[in-house]
Amino acid sequence: MELKIPNHVAIICDGNGRWAKERGLARTAGHKAGSEIFTTTIPEIFKMGVKIVSVFVFSRENFKRSKEEVNFLMDLFVKLFNTKLKKYKETDIKVVFSGTDKPLEDRVLKAMDKIVEETKDHTKHILNVCLNYSGDYEIVDAAKKFAQDYKAGKVNLDDLTTDSFYNYLYQPLDPIDLLIRTSGEYRLSNFMLYQLSYAEICFPKTYFPDFTKEEFIKCLEEYSKRDRRFGGIKDEDKSN
Repeated sequence: MELKIPNHVAIICDGNGRWAKERGLARTAGHKAGSEIFTTTIPEIFKMGVKIVSVFVFSRENFKRSKEEVNFLMDLFVKLFNTKLKKYKETDIKVVFSGTDKPLEDRVLKAMDKIVEETKDHTKHILNVCLNYSGDYEIVDAAKKFAQDYKAGKVNLDDLTTDSFYNYLYQPLDPIDLLIRTSGEYRLSNFMLYQLSYAEICFPKTYFPDFTKEEFIKCLEEYSKRDRRFGGIKDEDKSN
């Protein structure tokens, strides 16, 4: 089968805790194992021709988890951005972030700013890390940004279209072509709601720590079988 390569792939990184539990380990061990995917599978996805990868690593709602788990995750993010993503500087991958700053700690924000600065001139690929992110907040924040521009006389009402609205989102990226949620759960979990309007969705049962290049190829094979019509129909079906 000839694989169709999507331009923008989004991944909900789910199943770290269950991966650890099935092995008799603490949930934190699952998060640590999941972080390894950023230096193994993610670069391989880019090598296959994908331009943009958006990863959902921590939602605004995840702050409801135990203080111990949240602190571990914040430490893990700092380590990930300061060390493991250093190799991205050598592979022309630009790292950007989607989400809000508060209540992230300064040490996390500094690590985010550092990797953004170090990769800002890269042009071949984009890794969009969704951290302290929620899709409904993004849409509301985007609407507020447009309202501010309108109030300042920078734009007219007719300037806002379904396409131009992307410029007010956290990152002005292309629409998502393929969404993958690992672990077998069938939910969007408030992830990139606007960008997902015509995305194909794949729900592999594989937990995120086991999401290898081979597992991604299985998702590509499924994606390649899909007939993306964007609301239209094939010419031969129009009389039906």
